[in-house]
Amino acid sequence: MKTLVIGHRNPDMDAIVSAIGYAEFKRATGMQNVFAARCGNTNERIDFALQKFGVEAPVFVPDVYPRVEDVMERNVVSIHRNAPIYQAMTRFGEAKFRGLPVVDDSRACIGLLSAFKLGKYLFPPLESLSSSRIVEASISHIRDAIRGMVITGKEDAEIKPRILVVAAMLTDSFKKRLEQLDLPSTILIVGDRWNIQELSILAGVPAVIITNNFSPPDRIVALAQEHGVTLLSSPHDTATTVLLSRAAVTAGQMLSPDFIRLTPEATLRQTRMDIALRSQFAFPVIGAQGRLQGIISKSDLLKPVPRQLILVDHNELTQAVAGAEEIPIVEILDHHRIGVAPTQQPILFMNRPVGSTSTIVAECFLQARLPIPKPVAGLLMCGLISDTLNLTSPTTTENDRAAMTELSKISDINPADLASEIFSVGSPLLTLSTKDVVTADCKEYEEQGVKFSVSQIEEISFASFEKQREALLAELEKYRASHGYLFSTLLITDVNTQNSLLLIRGSESFTRLIDFPEEGAWIWRLDGIVSRKKQLLPYLTALLSRMA
Repeated sequence: MKTLVIGHRNPDMDAIVSAIGYAEFKRATGMQNVFAARCGNTNERIDFALQKFGVEAPVFVPDVYPRVEDVMERNVVSIHRNAPIYQAMTRFGEAKFRGLPVVDDSRACIGLLSAFKLGKYLFPPLESLSSSRIVEASISHIRDAIRGMVITGKEDAEIKPRILVVAAMLTDSFKKRLEQLDLPSTILIVGDRWNIQELSILAGVPAVIITNNFSPPDRIVALAQEHGVTLLSSPHDTATTVLLSRAAVTAGQMLSPDFIRLTPEATLRQTRMDIALRSQFAFPVIGAQGRLQGIISKSDLLKPVPRQLILVDHNELTQAVAGAEEIPIVEILDHHRIGVAPTQQPILFMNRPVGSTSTIVAECFLQARLPIPKPVAGLLMCGLISDTLNLTSPTTTENDRAAMTELSKISDINPADLASEIFSVGSPLLTLSTKDVVTADCKEYEEQGVKFSVSQIEEISFASFEKQREALLAELEKYRASHGYLFSTLLITDVNTQNSLLLIRGSESFTRLIDFPEEGAWIWRLDGIVSRKKQLLPYLTALLSRMA
């Protein structure tokens, strides 16, 4: 089972570093196969922090939807198109499926071989018994099927109708039988009846199979050589030889070429709908160049997916990685309001009123008396600094200050120096496109039956804002319209003055309720407001209540 520790969409510093830190904590406590992940891009400040402390960015996971590759059988039992079907008879026992994929030389799947169709061929109904003597095969395939050997003559490799004739009769009766046969297509199956073999060779039968490993006299071998007749030896009795000879047709001759193919990337949700009413017994999974990569049955779609989630820095599905609702969420670590992602069973849910998730991660190490690796301590400081504006935000608590003190000791870094470095890197207004400014740290919320979004960026001043004003407002409206939100907001915070500018595009029935000083159309000045979760979000939800 793989466990992904993952932050919210459009991750900020705290979401990235708390995922790294908590994954490290879970490994330290004995959890295996646990990894930090992200479902969005990093930014320059995050990249700076990761590079400073020599830590790789969490693996990028765009979604966690259960897919065919999660439940398919990878060790596929298949059969080559040129293999005789007697091989398929043994391989059906090795596989749990009622069919075998048929492949060519490049392992491209060209069809399915049905166990039902195979059984019907080998044991035909009474009304079709007369045709059961005819087998479309080559002499070489028949020799392979019976596991026989060539006594003399050449193996005909041409696949064509062959009539299996058993010489279980008196010589006089067999003479009459010879007159009725299509001799060029006949294969005689006989025991140690040398006179019958002689009559057949002289009559022009192209091949004779001698059962029970009987060795023919030299005169029979010489006669066969003289008339160009192939003599084969079978280690089996006559009845078994006949049955195995009928199984000499190739898998390619009996395959069903029209079949439903699946791809490894197909989601299980869509796959269930696609195959629910299909009668097909097994579904080959086809990868690049048409190659066979796996196979599944309908029952495989009920298997548990070998993947689970630990959510950090959020607890609402609207902010979670796409597909989170379809796989188990086993833990949540957060410091925001409780929106609660539904879970399949009771879980560990830590939601604490502190300034950052990084604080909670640090406390997990400290309470468990586990050492925090120095690079992890430095990253957690970055998350704390970013989310609390270096402990100046109104969201800051004594827990945050205590955590910062301990992390500073472990990393041997002064928080003020680190904060100065972080906030001097990568001004969003100067380094990001207007689209990325709006979406880089954007969260979706639902309240009073409506959906809206709240984005935030931090700057060291508003000096670069005026040049971007109109473009940002246009992009914000574009984003709002594309998602069908009642309104979308962008909070631009000056970390030095602890003031913010609020840009909102959306319904005028909502925006006319805003009572902060206006800085122009769709823009308001919010002095002393720096926290999205503790100051802005409660204000916005209060306005929604008034509007309702």
